[in-house]
Amino acid sequence: MSKEEILEDLHNGVLEMDEDRVKEAAQKALDEGVEPMEAILDGLVSGISEAGDLFDEGEKFVPELLMSSEALYAGLDILKPHVDAKDLGVEGKVVIGVAEGDVHDIGKNLVRLMFDVSGMEIVDIGKDVPNNQFAEKAKEVDADIIAVSAMMTSTMLGIEDIVEDARKTVPDVKILAGGAPLNEKSVVEDFGADGYAADATKAAKRALELMKE
Repeated sequence: MSKEEILEDLHNGVLEMDEDRVKEAAQKALDEGVEPMEAILDGLVSGISEAGDLFDEGEKFVPELLMSSEALYAGLDILKPHVDAKDLGVEGKVVIGVAEGDVHDIGKNLVRLMFDVSGMEIVDIGKDVPNNQFAEKAKEVDADIIAVSAMMTSTMLGIEDIVEDARKTVPDVKILAGGAPLNEKSVVEDFGADGYAADATKAAKRALELMKE
């Protein structure tokens, strides 16, 4: 099988929630000498990104997205042990959660997945998290980044409180925020966070950039 076919198999296996196909393709990737990181990013992650887009468009539903995630993790379990540590970006610890009053955690879970793939250590504090707990948790676990998601206009204002809190409690921690009602201006200029991410893939990239700063 060519590399392109293996990557396509990984991608489609995740998209079609086919765990066995993903496992088979992941093993084939190792056997055929495909770079494990490339198999993860251009196979598994591109599959889950497409699944996420279809979810946003109303073409896929929560249970399907969860099954796609399970298929991705099945492939990740096979590929990740073979990834060269230096390909994983940087060592870092992220506290991730959904702002107070907000129970929409699909976006957060996709971001968490991307952080996981990038080799970061994740402390997931869940959804509808009291805003003062983000900084508290970051202090407790000695985190590098706080990642907060807000999917409603009513809950996005909480990001300002989270930022304010963190600046007092953990001034060195970088704050990354994302969610449907947000944009670069609201997050960085209005709320004072360090970075904004439009989607899960960008969130992982932005987090790596923030850690390098």
